[in-house]
Amino acid sequence: MFDYIRTDLAIIRDRDPAARGWLEIICCYPGFQAICLHRLSHRLWNSRLPLQLLARILSQVGRSITGIEIHPGAHIGHSVFIDHGMGVVIGETAEIGERCLLYQGVTLGGTGKEHGKRHPTLAENVVVGAGAKVLGGITIGTNTRIGAGSVVVKNVDANCTVVGIPGRVIHQSGTRINPLAHSALPDAEAAIIRNLMQRIDELENDVRNLRRLQGLTTNMEGTTKVIGGQSQNLKDREILELLGDMEEEKEKGET
Repeated sequence: MFDYIRTDLAIIRDRDPAARGWLEIICCYPGFQAICLHRLSHRLWNSRLPLQLLARILSQVGRSITGIEIHPGAHIGHSVFIDHGMGVVIGETAEIGERCLLYQGVTLGGTGKEHGKRHPTLAENVVVGAGAKVLGGITIGTNTRIGAGSVVVKNVDANCTVVGIPGRVIHQSGTRINPLAHSALPDAEAAIIRNLMQRIDELENDVRNLRRLQGLTTNMEGTTKVIGGQSQNLKDREILELLGDMEEEKEKGET
């Protein structure tokens, strides 16, 4: 158990630049405190039946102190870091591999009242962004990143980036990633909006050209107007400008 605590301390020092010392981590990091209490309650849970009630009570004490709810039946590997952690919920049959990183508001939950394996399994080096929900007895592969606010209900292969509701794999490669580089997550919705705006632009240009051609084939009586100007209206342009501003902010964050 002390080996687990030592590695949990080391991963926090490695991944959190705000961590200035062991004493500060022990006293001020609720994620570390919750995992330490869980390791004790997990041992009690795996013991004889009367001790399982004590394990549940201990987990509730940890929930009251840290705001992090971890069922004593959950299995948590070495070097797991729950950053900030308020609102994190980890179900009974959840399994978390080594060197995983969970942010506040993450839920590793079930999808129904079935028995058996009903909570997710995270392989090694998985990063789950703030507010993300991983639901059901699914498996998340090694080195996968789940974007903030995503809802994942299907298995995900290794080395993937998942975003959206429901979660969609938008990138997969064998390249190792920086677990703290949230600004590097692609914006799938913005890309889709850009594609739609481009299609609208092309269609409106086609309509304008057809009307111009129709105007040229009339008797020049002025009954048909030739439409000029920009093909997209002001609101459309505002959308594109907003997406452009978002890209500029993302590039600044990366630099």
